[in-house]
Amino acid sequence: MQEPHKDWPWISSAVFYEDAATAIDWICKAFGFEVRLRIEGEGGRIEHSELTYHGGLIMVGSVGGKAGAERSQCKSPRSLGGANTQSLCVYVGDVDAHCAHARQAGAKIVREPTTDDYGDDYGAIRAYEAVDPEGHHWWFMRVTRGPKTT
Repeated sequence: MQEPHKDWPWISSAVFYEDAATAIDWICKAFGFEVRLRIEGEGGRIEHSELTYHGGLIMVGSVGGKAGAERSQCKSPRSLGGANTQSLCVYVGDVDAHCAHARQAGAKIVREPTTDDYGDDYGAIRAYEAVDPEGHHWWFMRVTRGPKTT
């Protein structure tokens, strides 16, 4: 199997926004992502972007756009009455501090930081759930106790 392109993870996700340019700025401010690539088309429309966070990568683009029919099915939750089209999961160093920062930047926190213990085989995680201005759901978590080994 051929390796991914240099600096590209084995798996990534793409999210689409009605106003992707504003979303990119907001995601960076609220959640701490950095812009690696931003391709703007006509009228500032985001045709493609790559945002990174500690080696992880997401792509953010505008609904519709140059790809036309290829993106006709890509929707922002805002255009679907708030329906959750996918959830993104990101590991962070300090869940509580990250949550406080995201809240201050305008994230809607729909699940406060909570520690869940999934037993000896999996361990425990501390996580919170946030919703961005267009309705995408984001989970931020860290491991608080790993699985027990025998």
